[in-house]
Amino acid sequence: MISPDQVATMIKAGLPDADVQVQDLTGGGDHYQVVVVSSDFAGRSLVQQHQMVYGAVREAMSSEAIHALALKTYTPDAWAAVQSA
Repeated sequence: MISPDQVATMIKAGLPDADVQVQDLTGGGDHYQVVVVSSDFAGRSLVQQHQMVYGAVREAMSSEAIHALALKTYTPDAWAAVQSA
């Protein structure tokens, strides 16, 4: 089992400027929903953004410490637009 804080720490290690919100979807410590806001996503496709996040948690995914990860990724501008909508 891996904690939401550990998931956030892994993502921030790969994307140091990221604002990360992690929610445990089942209470079992292996199914998470994650919102990541990072300026590193600028100019990248949604697939590329998700690949960047998956790269940061690759080890936990491959060991099945994280079984499922639902991602929402945003640039800071896109996140601001979502928040004001």
